[in-house]
Amino acid sequence: MLRSFLSAGLMTGLMLFSSAAIVVLNAAEPAPLKTLEKDQIPNSMQGLPLLFHENFQSGHSKHWEPTDDKAWKMIQQGDNQVFSLFKKKSNFEPPVRSPYNRALLKNISVSDFIFDVKLQSTIPDYGHRSLCLFFGYQDDSHFYYVHFGKKRDDHANQIFIVNDKPRTKISTKTTPGTNWDDEWHHARVVRDTESGSIKIYFDNMQEPVMTAEDKTFLSGRVGIGSFDDTGNFDEILLFGKKAE
Repeated sequence: MLRSFLSAGLMTGLMLFSSAAIVVLNAAEPAPLKTLEKDQIPNSMQGLPLLFHENFQSGHSKHWEPTDDKAWKMIQQGDNQVFSLFKKKSNFEPPVRSPYNRALLKNISVSDFIFDVKLQSTIPDYGHRSLCLFFGYQDDSHFYYVHFGKKRDDHANQIFIVNDKPRTKISTKTTPGTNWDDEWHHARVVRDTESGSIKIYFDNMQEPVMTAEDKTFLSGRVGIGSFDDTGNFDEILLFGKKAE
């Protein structure tokens, strides 16, 4: 189980589904994530103020907008509740070749930001086992995303831009792959719009595992999901500058 130094919240997540949708996992499942206490959550990070914190302990996800709400539900792990993408390929059909499974944060658009997420892959192991984080989201065919794939290739374990055509790799640095197991992990996206810098971190918050430079989208929404796999998400923090 991972722990990271993280942060508190101005907004607390609610949800689209009733508490009847909550499923209790059995003891054979991996250890649940420990929910952060309020005093563990900083009000800022790298000079950027905290805009949003989500831990789903309310049992709701009202602040999130899935592209297919039938692909997501709340589940309970121990005494912790998390937002679970349980459908491998949702019914959402992207306008261009890009991830099928998306849930976007409502009502907040940012320019410079730090997007910090705990995430857990729940799909059986295979070469393209993956989860994704979205950012700079304009609409369903204009955005960036990072694909944390088990094995790198031109379509996996890269940073991508979707700009009214099928996703295009823009990574200037990546790794041979993201070493997924069934446990919780920690991911972070850091965006600086003046330089165009995009830095991606996974577990080790000192050294980025992927980098890119691009200035196509200088603001936008953030989100969670996958290309066509399943996974859980929790302890989400967004630090940044709100965009008009």
